Amino acid sequence: MTPETPGRTVIGWREWVALPELGLPALKAKVDTGARTSALHAFRVETFEEAGRRRVRFWLHPLRRKKQLEVCCQADLLDRRTVSDSGGHREKRCVIRTPVELAGERWEIEITLTNRDSMLFPMLLGRKALEERFLVDAAESYLTGRVKSAGRLYGT
Repeated sequence: MTPETPGRTVIGWREWVALPELGLPALKAKVDTGARTSALHAFRVETFEEAGRRRVRFWLHPLRRKKQLEVCCQADLLDRRTVSDSGGHREKRCVIRTPVELAGERWEIEITLTNRDSMLFPMLLGRKALEERFLVDAAESYLTGRVKSAGRLYGT
């Protein structure tokens, strides 16, 4: 730690996170300071209205090596935004706000929903979620711990 950043936890370029309100106890996340907003793998994204609130329902594969495992999640729909990916492709995405847990901390972040099936990580943790909380050591991985047998957390 430097004097300019007292009390900030150092994390690696990839970490395990949880999204408890979505029923996701463990997800591998790529920490990406080049991405402004966080992104979560989602397919079959459906918007609907419930009790006067705009909502979104989506499915995802939380564990890369277990594609047969699908989890259905629901959240309030915060917004729809056009987002440019690292390749410059623009896509209109649903945006949700939900708590994330990492390194013993829990706080709310904004997450865009997009199909990340071809990516190595179901979640990308962007810089807006990290700022004022963490320092990133790009040479390290899983500094906050590893999740062993993540499949058991999902009942597989």
